[in-house]
Amino acid sequence: MDPEKAVSLEVQGLAKSYAADGRRIDVLTGVSCTIYRNEVVAVIGASGVGKTTLLHIIGTLDRPSAGKVLYGGMDVFSWSDSRLSSFRNSEIGFVFQFHHLLPEFTALENVMMPCLLAGMARSQARQEATALLEELGLAERMDLPSSRLSGGEQQRVALARAVIRNPKLILADEPTGNLDEKSGRKVAELLFSMKERPDTSVILVTHNLSLACRADRVIGLRDGIAVELEMGELADFVMKKAA
Repeated sequence: MDPEKAVSLEVQGLAKSYAADGRRIDVLTGVSCTIYRNEVVAVIGASGVGKTTLLHIIGTLDRPSAGKVLYGGMDVFSWSDSRLSSFRNSEIGFVFQFHHLLPEFTALENVMMPCLLAGMARSQARQEATALLEELGLAERMDLPSSRLSGGEQQRVALARAVIRNPKLILADEPTGNLDEKSGRKVAELLFSMKERPDTSVILVTHNLSLACRADRVIGLRDGIAVELEMGELADFVMKKAA
């Protein structure tokens, strides 16, 4: 841990196991890492190694079999379900590979939704969502049903929805994985710019090494544990995990 940096969260000895066909499958066996404020951390590793599982536990969508996730020095899994849900909704923004927009609602309505669920007045929610979509270059598209938007536009809407309440932690799971190069580049630029917001951090799961190289730090997952990698080690890590 770097004493000169402000800590966003700490992961301590995280383990996750599942029961399948009468046997135990250990996905994570002892992941420990620290995420600092105002940084982008990329997480890489082979398919099935537990990257999404780790992201879901950090985001409190799933519970670990063992270990702790500390925010502000407090283990969030010691909290009640209602407190955990409130924390998740106010402090964490999720961007998934599949955007999970509500197709029957417009882009604007999708982005307004987190604000309305939090009790914000509809007029204020509309104002803030409109300003954010304009910033993301979607001023001419915001009144269209989300199902009529391109993949890149949908992902930008999903990103706007994730950040509209100014979460302190943004979790992105392969956010450019299904996009063409141009759309992927736009989404990546927007995602990396999020760390400039006050006290905001981004954890990015990706198979794209070019994207990972742009992160402030890279964590590799293998055999259920996490290893912090230097940029020069990425290619070697990929070759080893492919062997």
